[in-house]
Amino acid sequence: MPVRPTAAVRALLTATLAATALTACGGGSGSGPDTVKVSFKQSTDNSVHVMDDYLADIKKQFEKSHPGKKVELVPVKAPDSEYYTKLQQMLRSPKTAPDLVYEDTFLINSDITSGYLKPLDPYLAQWPDWQQFLDTAKAAAKGEDGRTYGVPDGTDTRGLWYDKGIFRKAGLPVPWQPRTWDDVLAAARAIKERVPDVTPLNVYTGKPAGEAATMQGFEMLLYGTNDGGSDPLYDAGSKKWIVGGQGFRDALKFVETVYREKLGPDVSTALDPNIQTIVRGELLPQGKLGIDLDGSWLPQDWLPGAGHAWPQWSQKLGLAAMPTQTGQAPGKVSMSGGWTWAIPAKAGNPDLAFEFVKTMQTKANAQKWYIANSGIAVRKDVAADPAYATAQPGIKFFTDLVASTHYRPAYPAYPKVSTAIQEAMESVTTGDASVEKAAAAYDEALADVTGNRVVRK
Repeated sequence: MPVRPTAAVRALLTATLAATALTACGGGSGSGPDTVKVSFKQSTDNSVHVMDDYLADIKKQFEKSHPGKKVELVPVKAPDSEYYTKLQQMLRSPKTAPDLVYEDTFLINSDITSGYLKPLDPYLAQWPDWQQFLDTAKAAAKGEDGRTYGVPDGTDTRGLWYDKGIFRKAGLPVPWQPRTWDDVLAAARAIKERVPDVTPLNVYTGKPAGEAATMQGFEMLLYGTNDGGSDPLYDAGSKKWIVGGQGFRDALKFVETVYREKLGPDVSTALDPNIQTIVRGELLPQGKLGIDLDGSWLPQDWLPGAGHAWPQWSQKLGLAAMPTQTGQAPGKVSMSGGWTWAIPAKAGNPDLAFEFVKTMQTKANAQKWYIANSGIAVRKDVAADPAYATAQPGIKFFTDLVASTHYRPAYPAYPKVSTAIQEAMESVTTGDASVEKAAAAYDEALADVTGNRVVRK
């Protein structure tokens, strides 16, 4: 059964959205032809302001190099799933649409289909720097019509973060590289037994965690159930979505095991909408979490000057690739996504918005952003720069995972497919449904949200 927000959370969200809607109003999307309005996702953790600081610097650069022009930053402070909802509300009207929006690649095709975004091809054709972007990153921002609707600001990969001190207390090896799922569970069980005052293993789950549950949790499992050669969610040949087969059930079983055996966070914590902030801001820095299945971007919260500055993180934490289910080739698995800067179809100042993108995406500014937010470079010139590769611990590890990574089938139906996955995960996490019942419910939901464009494999 989905967890519903408390009255206090609903009230806070209503107030936040209302305030944001008011700031997004004006003459058209901007406050006149000389102002570019830039909307972005602000961290729900008040002590984390990586994006705010970066955009403030770009605003200063832009206004200096474009005399008479102004930048108005419009932060939207909300968890991922609520940010997506608010963003779509803003994009529907020229009165509320900003000139530039921060758009997750998983949602971009859905917003393209809804007519919310402007194709950028005429701008990109006149911008030499576009040739520096990796083809895989370009593809993530491309619509089914072949046109490009966003400029990627980096990508990401995922793996296992583990606490070296907890591992030593549990008698586990450091460094650690599990070969199979069973190895991961065995380590979590050893931690539960020998270090009982910590959470052994975090796997994001359920609707409150949103896409983090789908991508950091379920898909990191699902994409490790086959040989890596075919997509287990979407069949490109028939252009149909794949119903839940054995791999799907095995991934659900892993999630069920984590929470049934109490290897994961308390269910109430796991289903808290702010679970990602709790993991990054509390559990890991405080030495209360043994293993975390998570993304490459975590250190952005721990860098000097960040909200949870933790200079010792690279000494305290180890990194391991997520193994495939039984150790079958290629032996490890990762998922990649990322965010883009997109121009709304109803933007009042699209030309000025793209000028702002060009300022953000100089080599120097792009490199500054990749390092600040612990992102993976999508510009070839930055990736080849030794100063980037050695900027902070972990960059090389997560960049190397790109060779083993997968991209979500981010077609228009994907956001609804993702929600159906989260519902299946949540039902086995809470014990409200067996794996078989949860998988059957997913199949039914999948047929519904894709217009019965499904295939069994």
